[in-house]
Amino acid sequence: MILAISTGIKTVIMIVAMIAVFYFFLIRPQSQKAKAEEQYRNNLKKGDRVMTAGGIHGTFIATEGVYTVVEVAQNTTIKVQTSTINPIPEQKQ
Repeated sequence: MILAISTGIKTVIMIVAMIAVFYFFLIRPQSQKAKAEEQYRNNLKKGDRVMTAGGIHGTFIATEGVYTVVEVAQNTTIKVQTSTINPIPEQKQ
C-alpha cells in the first residue's frame, strides 16, 4: 500500500516538473519575445530602419490601420501588414 502511494506521488511530481519545464523554457520566453516585438512596433517613429518578415529592409514612414508604409528606395514605398515589421538584427562584425 505504501509503495503504491509513493509511486503515485512520484508520477504526479514528474508531471508537474514537466509542465514547469515546458512553461519556463518554451512558453514564457516566446510570450516575452512577442511582447517585445509588439512594443517595438508600437514605438516606431518616422525614419526608423525596419525589416519585414520577408527580409525587405526599409525606412518606416507611417502606420495606416493594420498596415505600415515602408520606404524601400528613394520615392518608392510599399505597404505591408504591421505584424510583419521586425527590428533589424544586429550585424556581427
